Amino acid sequence: MNDLKLAIKTLIVDACDKDCDPAAITDDEILFGPEAPLALDSLDALQLSMALQKKYGLRLTDSKETRRVLSSVANLAIHLESFLAART
Repeated sequence: MNDLKLAIKTLIVDACDKDCDPAAITDDEILFGPEAPLALDSLDALQLSMALQKKYGLRLTDSKETRRVLSSVANLAIHLESFLAART
């Protein structure tokens, strides 16, 4: 799953137009809000959701689930791994 986590981190940096090394993002850090190191906001969430749909076919439609899934790289990796496994 480490390759998947790095791919997610790279996707976050690219989709949200952040100027940082994807490897510097920790797996469990909070991604959204002013206290988060990346300080992602709702526009970033939309851009990230669209990037996930384009790259992996993952659609996040429930707002509560979306907040939980996008809260950290670790949560997103678990959700995405389950989604991809179910597709095969």
